[in-house]
Amino acid sequence: MVAGVLIGGALAGCGGAASAPAPLPTSTTPASAAAPPPPKKPPTMAPGPAGRTPVFERRPTAGGAAEKVVALTFDADMTADQGPRAKAGERFDNPELIALLRRLKVPSTVFMTGRWAEEYPAQAKGIGTDDLFEVANHSYSHHAFTADCYGLPVVAKDAMARDVERAFSAFREAGVRNVVPYFRFPGGCYDDAALRALTPADVTAVQWDVVSGDAFATDAGAVAAQVLDGVRPGSLVVLHCTRSAAPVTAEAVGTIVPELRKRGYRFVKVSELMEGPA
Repeated sequence: MVAGVLIGGALAGCGGAASAPAPLPTSTTPASAAAPPPPKKPPTMAPGPAGRTPVFERRPTAGGAAEKVVALTFDADMTADQGPRAKAGERFDNPELIALLRRLKVPSTVFMTGRWAEEYPAQAKGIGTDDLFEVANHSYSHHAFTADCYGLPVVAKDAMARDVERAFSAFREAGVRNVVPYFRFPGGCYDDAALRALTPADVTAVQWDVVSGDAFATDAGAVAAQVLDGVRPGSLVVLHCTRSAAPVTAEAVGTIVPELRKRGYRFVKVSELMEGPA
């Protein structure tokens, strides 16, 4: 968690009468408060044509050797109609995975649905106030933004931007602070009409170039192998933060992270990946 920053200095007290005044301290401001941290710069937005939401999939490679950076992203999925399943005991969270990312010190981007934030507000706030993470938008409902998307119900075109804003509102209600203006389409499904419908939301759509295959997987080794085989400098990996739908993700990450570090990779959030080569 990020500790609050102490602002202001201690006041010097007055002593009793004396023949000579005591020397004043050279500073009345604690060293830790003397230089407040600079304000965070706004996150990078991908370029795109006018009238359409831009789409980002991976860091573009420049001339010369590409920097070995990779972004691990985790979808915290929960559809708007899964409340009864959660009440019956199904777990759409994965606190063990988040704890592992903290232990391994892996900066990550969590694409969260608004419904997930409502179901797990304490966890949403914990993730969204930890500077190791940034929270991006995965819609409120986790309904599809195109037809024929893995059987998901479809959001009407005129309701798409409102669905995205409803998710941002759910984040604010839960106390999520480290929010970035990025959006991931449920199922990764989108078309030109969806990109146009989302322009009022002022977000960048974030896809990926490496599919982990962790959704409904039962073999952590196979998930890890698929990621390790697919990662290249500048890659963006999609994984999940949902125990019921991705039960072996934490185990796979426990293999992926040390191996990629051994290969010389540095982990970054999407906002840093989007900044492009230095």
